[in-house]
Amino acid sequence: MKDTSDIKTARPSFVLADYAVFSLMLLVSVLIGLFQALKKSTRQGKVDDFFTGGRKMPAVPVGLSLCASFMSAVQVLGVPSEAYLYGMKFLYMCLGQTFSSLITAYLFLPVFYKLGITSTNQYLQMRFGRGMQLLGSFQFLVATLLYTGVVILAPALILNQATGLNMWASLFSTGAICTFYTTLGGMKAVIWTDVFQIIVMLAGFIAIFIHGTVLVGGPAKVLEIANNGSRINFDE
Repeated sequence: MKDTSDIKTARPSFVLADYAVFSLMLLVSVLIGLFQALKKSTRQGKVDDFFTGGRKMPAVPVGLSLCASFMSAVQVLGVPSEAYLYGMKFLYMCLGQTFSSLITAYLFLPVFYKLGITSTNQYLQMRFGRGMQLLGSFQFLVATLLYTGVVILAPALILNQATGLNMWASLFSTGAICTFYTTLGGMKAVIWTDVFQIIVMLAGFIAIFIHGTVLVGGPAKVLEIANNGSRINFDE
């Protein structure tokens, strides 16, 4: 029997092209922040313009920004794992999210927009008083801190495994760059950066889907493997 003790598993790593793409992503994000900051410096800045983009942003970029914010590392890394483990049943959660988004857009958002508020916590103060607002703000702060920690940690783990980059260096670099362009350009920088990033993400998803399908043997083979593995399981 062949001795496998000397066989070493090749560790995946970035090549020069990978580093170039990753650096370009960060550079473009910074440049978008600088561009929005320079635009803002040519006119009198306002707090409303920084936090809400002056309420004059086009609908499509705002929608893409919301999608990019929703598709964090938790979604990008977690959803494929859930689908692999449990099959198509995961789509039921997506269906529920679709209904909740429609209810929010057509029931709650028009009320918030007419009142000129930017968060549900402001509405809690107007409707129920200061105490309820503080309670809602505290709950949101705790949930956001926990969620953001996971969102930042997940890509740091991936970079560490793929490149050997120190996890703390990855956390600091990506977090610092996001903070930098957000501080410079405000909400407009965040929105346009999200637009750029979601285009790159979708292009990556499409490339992976096509490449994976070709490697397996075509769409029919993909469906056959999924069916044999009980992954097309809407009724279970």
